[in-house]
Amino acid sequence: MIRLMTWVLVLSVALVAVPVFAAEGDGDAAAGKQLFDTKCGICHNADSKEKKIGPGLQGIKDGKLPSGKDATYENVLQNLNEGGGGMPAFEKLITAEEKDNVIAYVMTL
Repeated sequence: MIRLMTWVLVLSVALVAVPVFAAEGDGDAAAGKQLFDTKCGICHNADSKEKKIGPGLQGIKDGKLPSGKDATYENVLQNLNEGGGGMPAFEKLITAEEKDNVIAYVMTL
């Protein structure tokens, strides 16, 4: 019985130590705005649809990206990771947490 209780305790501690990863939509929009302002705002307007270097992003919260694709977590993440049309690929330039934060912010525009 003591052995069983010891294993239960060991497993309980091990489970607490397992890292929890952010799920889609769990980003911090305020932190994302700061990152957007420094890395994305150079090329994208957040407060209008007017093109800067890249397309303006206002209205994404209404469900569509400037490309016409649905404004989903997956589509925005793909754009961040792959870039395209002059936009650099950010896949290895920012962390997964930073991507989640930027996506959370962009989905508010």
